[in-house]
Amino acid sequence: MAVSAPDLKTFLLATPFFGGLPEPSLDLLISMLAERRFDAGSAVVAEGEPGRSMFIVKSGRLAVSKRTRSGSIIPISILQPGDFFGEMTLIEMQSRSATVVAEVPTVLFELTAKNLYACYKADIRAYVIVLQNINRELCRRLRRADERFTARQVREDNDDA
Repeated sequence: MAVSAPDLKTFLLATPFFGGLPEPSLDLLISMLAERRFDAGSAVVAEGEPGRSMFIVKSGRLAVSKRTRSGSIIPISILQPGDFFGEMTLIEMQSRSATVVAEVPTVLFELTAKNLYACYKADIRAYVIVLQNINRELCRRLRRADERFTARQVREDNDDA
């Protein structure tokens, strides 16, 4: 299903993924998005499966988790409107690194690797902005992970004392 709504541009420009795009570039990317709907409890992506697309959360709430070697499931984060996920498979062409499940009915916009490549061919400036936006968000996530790791280590050190 093609995406269209009068306030869609405003919503997308407010997300970390589309920030800074000029209107013609935004229009091009909007034309490449597909709307996907998921019921509560539905898996959007599963850890280890091949990935060829990423998603922007329009509405809903999703839980991100990873499975340990022993089979335990570890919660990683919660995604809400404006967040995006799945971009790692577009950059590194590896399998999905985590499982993402809709906690409530959820609407996502999907951008495939094929369409991102078409953006590269049609509008290199938009492609560069999108990659910069993805990189900024990945850096933010890495900083948050560093902070969580450090806080965990401090707690463990205090427990040992």
